[in-house]
Amino acid sequence: MHTLSKRIVEKKSFQNFIIILILANAVLIGMETYPRIYDAYGSVLNVLDVVILAIFTIEIVLKLIASEPTGKFFKDGWNIFDFLIVLFSYIFVGSTYVTVLRILRVLRLFRTISVIPSLRKLVNALLMTLPSLGTIMLLLGIVFYVFSVIGTVLYRDVSFEYFGTIQHTALTLFQMITLESWASGVMRPVMEEAPYSWIYFVSFILVGSFVVLNLFVGVIVNNFEKVEALENGDDDGEELKQEISRLRDEISELKELVKNRE
Repeated sequence: MHTLSKRIVEKKSFQNFIIILILANAVLIGMETYPRIYDAYGSVLNVLDVVILAIFTIEIVLKLIASEPTGKFFKDGWNIFDFLIVLFSYIFVGSTYVTVLRILRVLRLFRTISVIPSLRKLVNALLMTLPSLGTIMLLLGIVFYVFSVIGTVLYRDVSFEYFGTIQHTALTLFQMITLESWASGVMRPVMEEAPYSWIYFVSFILVGSFVVLNLFVGVIVNNFEKVEALENGDDDGEELKQEISRLRDEISELKELVKNRE
């Protein structure tokens, strides 16, 4: 049973089938948001959802059986994630809170992250970024605070709506750092009253958007390369273990042959 389950879950066709099923589940849930479709085919959609949930359950059971020992299954964070998604789906089956149930069901789409290797690498890189992210956020917070104080002092009387208080200025800077209408919506109206205000705005864009955010992207890219290197290293290590195991088997066979000849 263990060997058969392991063969099934490791097959590429089985993994592709699960990915297609996850995407189909997302499409079905999206269809339910259209009242006309749900009123006409609601019962069919509900049956399909139960079938998909049953297949997901079978997948988890097969993975549990394929793991040796079974507890090894829960040593992988992605396996725990998949297990919880399916478990909570059962907890809320038949729930009177339809909105909660639909939200939970659409969360199954996140399972594509654990199934598709490239997405899994990206998320692992983001998780590795969290320690560095704290330092970057601290730097960004200092930049925001300094420019918020400067902007409030200089332009409170020019545009109270955007620079009336530190909170208002910080929100304005947040809009600017997204590069959403920062020139036409914020800078140019202020420049009509304060011509040299462009220095303040351009300085913040250069420091906040181009430097700090690019630093964040750089850290993610660096960690992504580390994750890729680690995974490649693990693959090489696994191949080496298999090769050593084969050599041991061959040596054992040679010993048996020598004994038989003696």
